[in-house]
Amino acid sequence: MNGQQYTLLAGSTLEDALKVSRAPYIAGTAVGIMKKVAEEKTEIVTEYAINTPRGEFRIEIKNPESPSGKLWAEHFKEYEGKSIHWASPEALAFGPFEAEIKPSREAGSFEAFEVVFGAGGFDPHNTHLIFSLKRHTAEYGTPEDGVFAEVVTGRKILSRLSREDTILGIEPIIEWEQISEKTCTTDLSILLEDGNSIFTYFEVELSRNAPKGAEHFYALTREGTLNIDVTTSSFISDDDLKGISAPYENFDPRREGAVSVRTVGYGLGRIYISREDRPSSLVHSVVGQVMKGIELIKLAEKGQKLSVESLPPQIVLLGHSFEEVEPVLSSIGVELVKDGYTGEGAVIVSQNPPTTLEILGEAKVTAYAVPRDKLIEIELYPEKAPKSVDFFRHGLELKTKTVGKLPVYMIYDDAYLFKTEKEVVKYKEILPENTPADKVHGGEIGITNQASKRMGTIGVRLGDDELFGPTGERFSSTNIVGRIINPEKLLDVKEGDVIYVTEIVRK
Repeated sequence: MNGQQYTLLAGSTLEDALKVSRAPYIAGTAVGIMKKVAEEKTEIVTEYAINTPRGEFRIEIKNPESPSGKLWAEHFKEYEGKSIHWASPEALAFGPFEAEIKPSREAGSFEAFEVVFGAGGFDPHNTHLIFSLKRHTAEYGTPEDGVFAEVVTGRKILSRLSREDTILGIEPIIEWEQISEKTCTTDLSILLEDGNSIFTYFEVELSRNAPKGAEHFYALTREGTLNIDVTTSSFISDDDLKGISAPYENFDPRREGAVSVRTVGYGLGRIYISREDRPSSLVHSVVGQVMKGIELIKLAEKGQKLSVESLPPQIVLLGHSFEEVEPVLSSIGVELVKDGYTGEGAVIVSQNPPTTLEILGEAKVTAYAVPRDKLIEIELYPEKAPKSVDFFRHGLELKTKTVGKLPVYMIYDDAYLFKTEKEVVKYKEILPENTPADKVHGGEIGITNQASKRMGTIGVRLGDDELFGPTGERFSSTNIVGRIINPEKLLDVKEGDVIYVTEIVRK
C-alpha cells in the first residue's frame, strides 16, 4: 500500500486494507491496484544518459532505424572520453572520431537542443557529435538524415560545459515493463490477492521557480483531489481552471510526473501531469513534480477523481482571523505583519506576498483584515446557472481564492449594484439562464445577461420584487446565480465601498 507492506487475512477487501494501513485517501476517489505477473525488457532503446563533469543530461533518439540512429546505437561507447573540440554561441561539438557517414555540403537549419553528426571539412575521418544550443543555420557536413536525437533532460548542463570537459560515460536507459493486471477503481468491496500493489494517492512537490503556477495548482486541488477530464498515453489533465490565466515561469523539461500549466492558447489554465518524458515547451510552465504515486497517474481513467497531497502545504490566510493563523505561521518560521483592522473579530481578506512559495521564501507575510461584518457569505447555484456562476466566480477570483473582492458602484432604494474589478465581460458570455418566473426573493444575487446593454452588472435586493431583478432589469434580462446568506450586512454599505465575499458550499 503506497510502498508499505501489510499482512491481511485472506478474503480481505480494499476497504479492509484502507482501515489497516490508514493510508491517505479521500472518499470517492479512485484507487490503483496492480497484480504483478512478469517483467520484460524493452526491445529498442531510445534514451541515453550522457555523464559529464558538469552533470548528466539525456538524449532521445528520434528514429532508431535511421542511419544516424543505427550509427549511434552501434558506436556510442566509442564517444566516451571525447572532449569539446570546438564551441560557438550556436553549438558545441565533441570529437573528432571516424564514422561511416556521407557528409552533405548543404546548409542545414537546426533548433535548440537537437543533436547531429557532422564531418569537419566534409571528411568522415573528422566527424563530431554536435549539440545545437539555439536555432541557427550552418554547414556541418551532416549526413542526409540530419538531426537524429534531441536533448530531453539536463539542458542547462550544456551551457555550463567548457573546452576542458569530456564525456565521462554514456549509458542506455533500459526500461523494464511490468506485465500486470491493472485496475483503477472506486469499489472498496473488491477482493485483494497476495502480492497486490495498491496506490491511494499521489504527492506533488511544487517548484520554487513557479510560485504563481504553484498557487494555481493549490487552487485546483483545494479539496485534496484532482479530476481526470482528459487522458492520453502521455498525460492526464484537469480542466476545472481552464480559462483562468497563469504566467509562464519555468522552462523545465516535462519529464515523467511533471505537473505543468498551459499558459497560452487553447487549454489556457489547464493543469497537465505527464505520464512519460517530454521536452520543455514554450506554452507549458512546469509548476511541480510527482514524487510519490506516479503509478496512480498512469492507471487513472477519464472521469475519475484522485487524492493528492502537495508539498509544501498551501498557506491559507484569507477568511481566517489573526489568532488562527499566527501560531501556524510562527511554527514554520514566517513572520506575520498585521494590517487594516486589527480589533476583535478581524478577518483576513488579502495578503502580500500572495503565494505560498513567496511567503516561505521571504519568511514574512503582510495580512490585511476587515471587521467580520464586512465579509459577506454567499451560496451559489452552479446546477441552475452554470455559465453565470462561472462568470461570477471568475470575476471575483473565487476560483483561485477563498475570499473575493466586489466594489459597490450604485445603491438605490433597497438595491445594491456591483461591478467586478476584472473585466470578465470581454471574454465571457452571459446567455439567459435561471431567469426568474414571477418573483425575485430578497438576498438573491442577479447578473444582467446579454439581453441588456448593462450585461455583467451584479446586483442584490434586500426585499422581494415581482417586477424587476436584483440589477433593476426585467426578469428576462436577469440570471439568478445565488443568494447572500446574511443580507443584513449590506445595510451599512455605501457607494464606493468594497465588500468581501466568501462562498459557502453546502455538503
